[in-house]
Amino acid sequence: MAEPKCEVIVLGRPAVFQFYNEQLSQKFLIHKPWESSLPLDQFISTHAQSIQAMICSPKGIGSQISSSLLRLFQSLRLIVTTSTGVDHIDLVECRRRGIAVASAATVFSEDVADFAVGLLIDVLRKISAADRFVNNGLWPIHGDYPLASKVGGRKVGIVGLGSIGRKVAKRLEAFGCIISYLSRRKKPVSYPFYPDVHELATKCDVLVICCALTDETRHLINKEVLLTLGKEGVIINIARGAIINEMELVQCLEQGEIAGAGLDVFVNEPNVPEELFSLDNVVLSRHVAYYTEDSFRDLYELICGNLEALFLNKPLLSPVLDD
Repeated sequence: MAEPKCEVIVLGRPAVFQFYNEQLSQKFLIHKPWESSLPLDQFISTHAQSIQAMICSPKGIGSQISSSLLRLFQSLRLIVTTSTGVDHIDLVECRRRGIAVASAATVFSEDVADFAVGLLIDVLRKISAADRFVNNGLWPIHGDYPLASKVGGRKVGIVGLGSIGRKVAKRLEAFGCIISYLSRRKKPVSYPFYPDVHELATKCDVLVICCALTDETRHLINKEVLLTLGKEGVIINIARGAIINEMELVQCLEQGEIAGAGLDVFVNEPNVPEELFSLDNVVLSRHVAYYTEDSFRDLYELICGNLEALFLNKPLLSPVLDD
């Protein structure tokens, strides 16, 4: 007789299940609330006592893994998040309970770095704006299109020189950009280090946000920082929306206090400030910097590896917290 499959609940409906639902379901007994007619709270109460592991996403219904939610899962031993960030998980409660936490680690780093650079190129070279200009039939009517700005030679400040930040820096170095950075601690790199974001902004005309969302980084980028960046400044955010004070960013863009922005993340997704829709100096994307076939295949393998490690009593592949 085959051994019973280990029970795993999925919260937030991670996008990886669009591609690897069948494969994961063959390996584990997966409980998926979106396939049930029960309300989420009833679904959880029905299965909570037998659940040993959880897969979660920072987006979607049930995505906030709070202490009150965790208390429902008395047998829970592991949470695997499909994101690099873990701000949606109560890590203090997990540590208190001895619940291990594993993240997506560096699976998305290459793709997110590519996307960050793509946003910067788009903002500076006005690619999306020029596309709208042509598609709206304005070329024959207005002729010339406003001049764009070059990428090479830009002074770029990387906010958060982790795996993604280092890859962004490496790519922009190839464009001839001058790199400096802010991070929690100085890194063994040749780029100038600034411990204060305001000081970093005085030295740069581009800020690329690559840090995690924490109590310390929430609204790290505010009006004061944006004004310091200046009227030629551009901000790129592929991290978390709340790292920027969104309303102050909107005001600075509308008033011409900074030159432009490339945003893949927002405070209240999928709701985007409507004021941004009409601005040609802003490039908007729907939190998809990590969406590639390659990264999702790697993520599936990492999820399986972490779950198998738990049930075989082996070390996790990408621990944030070990039980």
